Amino acid sequence: MALDNAPSWQPLLAQEFEKPYMVELKAFLKQRKEQHVTIYPHSSNWFHALEATPLDNVRVVIIGQDPYHQPGQAHGLCFSVKPGVKVPPSLVNIYKELHSDLGLVPPKHGYLESWARQGVLMLNAVLTVEDSNANAHQGKGWEQFTDRVIHLVNEQCDHVVFILWGSYAQKKGAFIDQSKHLVLKSPHPSPLSAHRGFFGTRPFSQANEWLQAQGREPVQWQLPEQVEELAEE
Repeated sequence: MALDNAPSWQPLLAQEFEKPYMVELKAFLKQRKEQHVTIYPHSSNWFHALEATPLDNVRVVIIGQDPYHQPGQAHGLCFSVKPGVKVPPSLVNIYKELHSDLGLVPPKHGYLESWARQGVLMLNAVLTVEDSNANAHQGKGWEQFTDRVIHLVNEQCDHVVFILWGSYAQKKGAFIDQSKHLVLKSPHPSPLSAHRGFFGTRPFSQANEWLQAQGREPVQWQLPEQVEELAEE
């Protein structure tokens, strides 16, 4: 468990791996593996959000809760699934809002890697889960680690848009300094809550308008239809 492939984050987060909560978390994950429990995503993707989006490149932060817990879905970015996997219901609704907000035609896949590579930090609060067992690793320590990640963005970066969908994300981002960052809040895009006010919030255009007003590049929210090149790199 290390951040060797995330050099911009590694020096600032290295000490977290020595703290008691992380030592306990590592022991818990090792024990579950020894008990032949299937953990998602693969360990090589636990920190993929940080690897795909360097700290000095962060423009937008989207906070999720828990990785997808069915085979072949999770790869370390919240709301995103691997190429070839059916687009999950929450992401279907995100695509609907993207279409009504910016007129963009959603791709047939749910692979959001191109957003991450443009500076959209797509961070789940909990970075692992067990097969067919949602929230299995809540309260084991990941939340403390990802809180530290969000604190680093809040402290080290200027003019970042935080998109907080749902009460869980909003509580996790409650400390964000709104004098230098933009915080966009709405209900979660899940089918259980999207109709309570998620649709029509226009987070994508709002984010880009604010970024440009701060002199920052907007995000190209249009996802590529072909994902093979991104997936193979």
